[in-house]
Amino acid sequence: MATHILAIETATAACSAALTVNGDVLERYALAPRQHATLILPMIEALLVEAGLAVTALDAIAFGRGPGSFTGVRIAASIVQGIAFAAQRPVVPVSTLAALALGAQRASGGTAILAALDARKHEVYWCAYRYRDGRLQAETAEVVRAPAAVAVPAHGDWIAAGSGWAAYGDSLMPRLGERVVRVLPDLEPSAGDVARLALPAFADGAAVAPEQALPVYLRNDVADARRA
Repeated sequence: MATHILAIETATAACSAALTVNGDVLERYALAPRQHATLILPMIEALLVEAGLAVTALDAIAFGRGPGSFTGVRIAASIVQGIAFAAQRPVVPVSTLAALALGAQRASGGTAILAALDARKHEVYWCAYRYRDGRLQAETAEVVRAPAAVAVPAHGDWIAAGSGWAAYGDSLMPRLGERVVRVLPDLEPSAGDVARLALPAFADGAAVAPEQALPVYLRNDVADARRA
């Protein structure tokens, strides 16, 4: 039986929703800074209508859990929790950096990806990934660092993806030189790739209860402000 997963991603300037249906991924996507709260619910409704599915027919809800924009990540977590509680469905949190990396892999065919999102404050959200045997695997921990302080690979041919490269490529590229074979600075993480990552994660038992679907900020000051 097909697994139906609704996914949303609002952690960056892009806003998107996706739905897995019979092995396919339906998606709505817009590059719309500061419009996520307005756009995401109509996107979800349009996908469910297109697929002819009720929320209760879903197996799980997935979301890009960050890192990314504080407001954007909060929007995703709160909407997903609300849907999951109402439909009594589990949630699959997916790294926004991993979704970015999978998008880069699909766009380039490369198997080694350096995902970097502009974290503001002269920092990047950063993680290195490799795509092996049909699975994306993190090579490093997710971090937020100054571009000059991130750990870079010693060898290999890497695809550089994300807004961090657009903002701080001048600082990052000299540290990598010819190890970067392609740069995708305008690529944004998408709900379609959140859904693609959520499918195997759900099959592996990685879903959590709605109340455990929490944002990942990486910055301690942001997390502390949220708790205050």
